Amino acid sequence: MAVRLDDIDYFLAVASHGQARRAAAALGVSQPAITKGLQRLEKELGFPLFERSKRGMQLTPVAEQFRQRTQALRASLGEAIKEAADLHLGAMGVLRVGVSPLYAQRLFVPACLQLHRQRPAARIRVMIHLNDALVAALRLGDLDLTINALPGVMPEDLQGVPLIEDALCMVVRNGHPLLARRRLRIADLVDAQWMLPGPEVAARRNVEGRLAEAGLPPPRVAVEVSNTATQLGRLLSQSDLVSILSESQLQGPSGEGLVPLPFVEARFVRTIGVLTRKGAALPPLAQRFLELLQEASATGKAAAAPRRRAAAGVPDS
Repeated sequence: MAVRLDDIDYFLAVASHGQARRAAAALGVSQPAITKGLQRLEKELGFPLFERSKRGMQLTPVAEQFRQRTQALRASLGEAIKEAADLHLGAMGVLRVGVSPLYAQRLFVPACLQLHRQRPAARIRVMIHLNDALVAALRLGDLDLTINALPGVMPEDLQGVPLIEDALCMVVRNGHPLLARRRLRIADLVDAQWMLPGPEVAARRNVEGRLAEAGLPPPRVAVEVSNTATQLGRLLSQSDLVSILSESQLQGPSGEGLVPLPFVEARFVRTIGVLTRKGAALPPLAQRFLELLQEASATGKAAAAPRRRAAAGVPDS
């Protein structure tokens, strides 16, 4: 089988845009070139790729599976070509990393500083966003890896490397009316107003799930944020809104004037780590960055151990 690479590109473009005309415009080629390329590919494969109608071109069920595998392979090939070109030019390559804003300072910055010292010619592209956007960009091949909370159930197309534990907590301001209750329970949140990220964000879904498990309605969201609540700490500390913060945030400036709600369901245990695409080899630069992240997190755990023992009243041996 002699499949041409440009025919694969034509196929992926039409699958994305739904029309040969739009795919041709996106790739900067003529529409007849797209049509001929699809015909050649279908002939080589021995099965039709699209169902054609007045509404456009829809993938056949078999072609959808082919597209998923082909898109991942094409992205990996593109990276290999780019890496080879960078090495030929004497560059060290480009690292493309996505970072949750919660862990930019704690995990990304120390590892990035180390990488910059070791690979001064390397270039780094950083995307700082919430988990949903990071995972979408990773799946598209726009990122080599992401640093964020790992999914409770790992998707089949991704793999994770744990780094640290950092629980998520429901929080309120000091002096909040809820804290005056003699025995605070999750049911007491039924009338609470919340500040939360959008419904597509895993942290929001965690809260919704806990309330649903307790037989409560979804949270009444008064303030919806597109990022984390870190920059809106004053709004929390001067209102009766309930929100969510990580334990590491609570221990820093972002947590000033805020306290976690004191019942078991208000805390979500999470593992923070690195996500990569399963089956896609990491470029050497990304592999080195991952190693530095692991080293930095191990050092951080060792440094934090005495503080945890002191907080628990356990003397050092």
